[in-house]
Amino acid sequence: MTFDGRRSSSERVTGDGVFEVVVDGYDAVYPAVAASPTFRHLWAEHAYGGPFPAEFAHISFLTFDELQTMAAHLALAEGSVLADLACGAGGPGLWVAAESGASVVGVDPSTTGLVAARQRAEALGLADRAHYQAGTFAQTGLADAAIDAVLSVDAIQYAPDKRAVFREISRIMRPGARLAFSAFEVEPDRVEGLPVLGVDPVPDFGPLLEESELAVDWYRESDGWAERIPATFAAVVEAMPTLTEEMGEVAASSLGLEASLTLQFRPYRRRVVVAAHAPAA
Repeated sequence: MTFDGRRSSSERVTGDGVFEVVVDGYDAVYPAVAASPTFRHLWAEHAYGGPFPAEFAHISFLTFDELQTMAAHLALAEGSVLADLACGAGGPGLWVAAESGASVVGVDPSTTGLVAARQRAEALGLADRAHYQAGTFAQTGLADAAIDAVLSVDAIQYAPDKRAVFREISRIMRPGARLAFSAFEVEPDRVEGLPVLGVDPVPDFGPLLEESELAVDWYRESDGWAERIPATFAAVVEAMPTLTEEMGEVAASSLGLEASLTLQFRPYRRRVVVAAHAPAA
């Protein structure tokens, strides 16, 4: 979700291919969200674009219609295995698992996100079908050809090497496995010199999917994204005094900085929702 304004710090990439500042931001934000009714209210009001099941709430811009459409494409059945990459607190992936009877393996570099996901799975009675482990897009820790479907929500734009993302996704997918993700296409000329988003900005994920031998089934612009993103971040900026009180200084300042930079630089070309599949055997 977050990046800061100190380019040298935010461009520090760990050995497993992740920006340290992104992980630090998420580590602060996940527990803070649980303590902030103001954040949960404004995110539900502005970011979701309509009702979303509260027990599967998240901190991305995924709408419930989008999640249902993605789940239909993934076509999971009981006993199938879903990889939820950059799973965070696990909401969307757990919804797909609950609806389909599949198991979910969530991968995320944020320790606090993984803790929240495990707690949520337990509360929902899904702990026996949900496993969460530390990892990144580039190094998931999953075995070759082990996964029936892959889901990722609003996170790929933060990866420092987008080609590595799709190479890894292709590696873990079984023949014929399906992929559904949402992400932001980034305008390179708008993010030049910015931390995180200015590193490997991708205006179109199609060529990267093709390079990784993943066939695109559909590639769609998210409905209403251009209105929802500024409305959400404007609400964050307006509510910053209350958010700081409820979330704490570190989490609120991280969130507020992302909001301010997004509103100022308008870094995104589009928010897209994409469906693809691996070649059959």
